[in-house]
Amino acid sequence: MKIRNVTVLGSTGSIGVSTLDVIARHPDRFRVFALSASSRVEELALQCEKFHPRYAVIADETCADALRVRLKRATCDTEVLAGESALSEIAAHADTDVVMAAIVGAAGLPSSLAAARAGKTVLLANKEALVMAGQIFMNAVIENGATLSPIDSEHNAIFQSLPRNFGDGLTKVGVRKIILTASGGPFRTRSINELHDVTPDQACAHPNWVMGRKISVDSATMMNKGLEVIEAHWLFDAPAEMIEVVVHPQSIVHSMVEYLDGSVMAQLGNPDMRTPIAYGLGFPDRINAGVGTLDLAKAGKLEFVTLDAERFPCVRLAYEALRLGGTAPAVLNAANEVAVDAFLSETLSFTDIPRVIEDVLHGTAITPATTLSDIIDADCNARVAARERIARSPLQRTAAK
Repeated sequence: MKIRNVTVLGSTGSIGVSTLDVIARHPDRFRVFALSASSRVEELALQCEKFHPRYAVIADETCADALRVRLKRATCDTEVLAGESALSEIAAHADTDVVMAAIVGAAGLPSSLAAARAGKTVLLANKEALVMAGQIFMNAVIENGATLSPIDSEHNAIFQSLPRNFGDGLTKVGVRKIILTASGGPFRTRSINELHDVTPDQACAHPNWVMGRKISVDSATMMNKGLEVIEAHWLFDAPAEMIEVVVHPQSIVHSMVEYLDGSVMAQLGNPDMRTPIAYGLGFPDRINAGVGTLDLAKAGKLEFVTLDAERFPCVRLAYEALRLGGTAPAVLNAANEVAVDAFLSETLSFTDIPRVIEDVLHGTAITPATTLSDIIDADCNARVAARERIARSPLQRTAAK
């Protein structure tokens, strides 16, 4: 069996760390070829010492110099590169076989797209590549013979629950609808009147998953589920009306597919991202992920609840952006990133996050998204509009910290 070279973009984040954990269990199958991080010099250095990749990429030259000094002291011969272009370079490198695209936010789009255009096996954990540039990204996959495996637990569950020929068309293979499950986050049962004053630490305390702060807030607002609706549209060529969201607090059923004959296929498992990562790395084989056995008796009751649209307006906004098409999803994503950052910086209340997004989505011109420049321009314009909206006094967080 040929050992496959894996590049992990965003290796110090939760997905990256889990990916390296799975890789370490299969030295006969995988070798770490390149790693990247934004600014965590020490964490990246420790990963380089353990896996000895050929390349390590970090955001800027200052961090790169610090990393070089750190690796030289450890007698690690990994070559250090810096900057966004270096990310695309390692993603498209001739010796890279598999790319784990796990950089959070719009920053992960160029390198993910570079991997697709280079015909790599792309394990896509970066939502924004499809949310912002779905048609462009999928065209790159098809035109360059890339292999795309979704790593989000929900889309991976759908992928596992569909027949292999689903690319012929969902209705042709008997699919009635795709059902995305959502935990509901930490505020599922909290009074709506109490949400204005929640803190970033409270929003990041997810009851089931250990994630980064940005995606944890997205889970609390359920914008993550809205983004996943847009992802599902592109991954499975599913119109909005074929995609449903239900709240499932236990996070045991990761998503489902309903067929025309009334059958519902579901993928179940412990809430551990190593399962979809292992599925993507090993496909079509099943490989050990280091995840414990699911004890259904211990899990007990599995609940499914209709989405509360008033509590989670971000889901409605995502459906609206999907139906608008063009640059609307990129505008939605950019406004969300700016609003979440303001909330984490405690300059915006939790309940103002969807208000900022809605104002920007409705106040920004939506244009066709035919080139990457169209996407980048829409992203930049939406960020400016979101910052201007946040700067207005009615949206400033006034609650006591």
